[in-house]
Amino acid sequence: MAETKERPIKIIAENRKARFNYAVDDTVEAGIALTGTEVKSLRSGKSTIAESYADSKNGEIWLINANIPEYLQANRFNHEPKRPRKLLLHRKQINRLMGAVDRDGMTLIPLKLYFNERGRAKLLLAVAKGKKLHDKRETAKKRDWGREKSRLMRARG
Repeated sequence: MAETKERPIKIIAENRKARFNYAVDDTVEAGIALTGTEVKSLRSGKSTIAESYADSKNGEIWLINANIPEYLQANRFNHEPKRPRKLLLHRKQINRLMGAVDRDGMTLIPLKLYFNERGRAKLLLAVAKGKKLHDKRETAKKRDWGREKSRLMRARG
């Protein structure tokens, strides 16, 4: 039997501000229902998930406002860049996520969009709570102190 060649994980888009603006509680890996031109466009690596979020409609979770640009070679078969995309999760995961959103006032924020080892497009979805301004200042203060501490330790030897 031929051995399958494992591909490394290829990160397409990352929401770098999410951990600064939100206190991340839990993460879930979800698949995404995409069309063919969306997959081709993702492989070129030009999508953004910075302003996107996930929401529930009719017992399903949808990715809203994620931008996957049109694939230039697809002429009339192209997709709409900011259309809502269905996230593929198990029923238990959907119930747990929606319970956290309804009960605790959390939000669903995408952290990373990537191709896994098998070449499937996946989304790392976080259950998070928005930080207040003083929490953001504290995070920045801790980050700056960590940098300064490592700089001092390096200079010390």
